[in-house]
Amino acid sequence: MKGPLRQTAIEDRVGLHGRHPQIFAPAIKARAWTISILLGVLALTVYAMWRLEFSFGRIGAGLVQLGHFLELMVPPSHGGKLGLYLSALAETLSIAFLGTLLAATLALPAGMLAAKNVVANRVLHFFIRRSLDTVRGVDTLIWALIFVSAVGLGPFAGMLAIAASDFGAFGKLFSEAIENSDRKPVEGVIASGGGELHAVRFGLLPQVFPVMLSQVLYYIESNTRSATIIGIVGAGGIGLHLAEEIRTLEWAHVAFLVLMILVTVAAIDFVSGRLRFAIIGRRASAPG
Repeated sequence: MKGPLRQTAIEDRVGLHGRHPQIFAPAIKARAWTISILLGVLALTVYAMWRLEFSFGRIGAGLVQLGHFLELMVPPSHGGKLGLYLSALAETLSIAFLGTLLAATLALPAGMLAAKNVVANRVLHFFIRRSLDTVRGVDTLIWALIFVSAVGLGPFAGMLAIAASDFGAFGKLFSEAIENSDRKPVEGVIASGGGELHAVRFGLLPQVFPVMLSQVLYYIESNTRSATIIGIVGAGGIGLHLAEEIRTLEWAHVAFLVLMILVTVAAIDFVSGRLRFAIIGRRASAPG
């Protein structure tokens, strides 16, 4: 039976080739396009390596130097500055928390206006979206330099930098969450006699609030690291002490500061995860 079955399969394949030659013909244009893209990526990679003076020898020497730094970091030591470091860490946490909270508060109405299913005016929608893109296109470090020049050195400039940077990001994330929401609860509120504000409050926000909360909690954790970086340019926090210890080659102190930051970020991640799952889980288990 194997012989006849095989012969039948071959005949069927030949028949298919004859009836649909365009399907079995090699896609020369598609293959050429794929090969061109791969060659372009390869050429760009080679140019970038040449432009940046890529060198395996320098990488090896750098790894040796990093190993020497790690030796100097052991054991970590606060050098009698524990109180100062804890105060700076609290300042960093305040910058991250207040900056994120301010950004989320301002981004909520902006995200509403940027959502197509909330605002039908294309001109206003386009203006809000492009404004959010402009704000989001400036890095947090650049905002920190701007606000340090505008309001002076210190944590206030850092808080404003975090808020300005996250405002654009939150506005985009919130608007996308709102646009992806289910329309049926909103229509149900309106059908029950509610107005537009009631529809937003009772039909829209309950859907998107867990998503927004999850994003805000994540950004608080992320901004703790960002607040450390912007502290280096004079925006306050523990980053200022970290830059100073690196400049004076106090590697044991650097190791202690890095460990403080890592432990803090891990603790924030643990707490935010518990809060997120507690709130979302409670809302999911609530009756209809």
